[in-house]
Amino acid sequence: MTVVLRAARWLDVDTGELHSPAVLVVDGEHIAAVDPDVVPDGAVLHDLGDVTLLPGLMDMEINLLIGGPETPTGLPLPMHGVQDDPVYRTLRATVNARITLEAGFTTVRNLGLMVKTGGYLLDVDLHRAIEQGWFPGPRIHSAGHAITPTGGHLDPTMFQRLAPHIMPLAVEEGIANGVDQVRHAVRYQIKYGAQLIKVSASGGVMSHSTAPGIQQYSDEELAAIVDEAHRAGLHVAAHAHGDAGIRACIRAGVDCIEHGSLASDDTIAMMVEHGTYLVPTSYLSEGLDVSKAPQALQEKAAVVFPQARRMLGKAIAAGVKIACGTDAPAVPHGDNAKELWALVDRGMTPAQALRAATVVSAELLGVTDRGRLEPGLLADIIAVPGDPTTDITRTQHVAFVMKGGVVHKNTTA
Repeated sequence: MTVVLRAARWLDVDTGELHSPAVLVVDGEHIAAVDPDVVPDGAVLHDLGDVTLLPGLMDMEINLLIGGPETPTGLPLPMHGVQDDPVYRTLRATVNARITLEAGFTTVRNLGLMVKTGGYLLDVDLHRAIEQGWFPGPRIHSAGHAITPTGGHLDPTMFQRLAPHIMPLAVEEGIANGVDQVRHAVRYQIKYGAQLIKVSASGGVMSHSTAPGIQQYSDEELAAIVDEAHRAGLHVAAHAHGDAGIRACIRAGVDCIEHGSLASDDTIAMMVEHGTYLVPTSYLSEGLDVSKAPQALQEKAAVVFPQARRMLGKAIAAGVKIACGTDAPAVPHGDNAKELWALVDRGMTPAQALRAATVVSAELLGVTDRGRLEPGLLADIIAVPGDPTTDITRTQHVAFVMKGGVVHKNTTA
């Protein structure tokens, strides 16, 4: 079916230039033409009015299998890791996937479970079901289980301080120590369909693990993880707040740093030199409600978040390749576009923030079939009221969502 979208304007995300008026022709799953002289006869017309058409936005750090309807503040339920079985968790993810899509995010990276699943890679199956059209959701690039050392930040027992033997975890669920085990863990994720690998390289803020700045894996373990993933053609994303952990990841060849909160000026320069991407998840410092967290975690957040805001401003000025990611549900599902506000608040222009959530994220994924409004690319198209290049908060009010030529939301009528 051929569809024509008419709107007040569309954005060229590469140049930041608005074109007005806008006419996009969609044929099947792809964009067929942009502002053609003649539109096809018999096409289905959507006249969207005073909105700006944008490529579908992308969230490079999300976990659709936790948070959601029961947790409107964003934080997971206190005992979700031991109370929720894989079926219930996956059903929750279908709701979170729809909410994320309707917020205008048509592509996401699901970065690693922090729960016991018996070795099942639930996000891989979620991806398969969405691709087959069973229910609506974004395009998912799945990381399966995050790989973490015993007692590390993404060891799920460290979020709830469980006693020994309450929730035993295996290498197949991402708990891996030593070079042999981390290679096993990576190979297991690849065997069962992971599209990238996530590793916990430093301590975290919202877990009872080591301090955020502590490097968790040795240089040898990190090198083994990257070697296994890269030989299979997969990228590696590393949770890393601490400066030492970030530098170790860069030396090992990790493709992307998640958070990067405590990176020094020298480490930021090292990221630029090596072409390492940064997904700063910066809105966490405003959007994560830590008021009900244990006092020790509140104190960590009070130290880390101000430094993370300053770090991002320096990274933007230095020219680090920055992609958009929220760490939802730490920020509630559906509030993903608030990360774009944070990027602007820390020093990006609105056009740069939009590029971080489109073309830069596509480059990080290694895909060339989305991220722009161009003929031949996937028809992942959203519309927001007004002009987001002057007011980035317009992206928080998505009025129209099309993914692969299928309309999933239209409140413009």
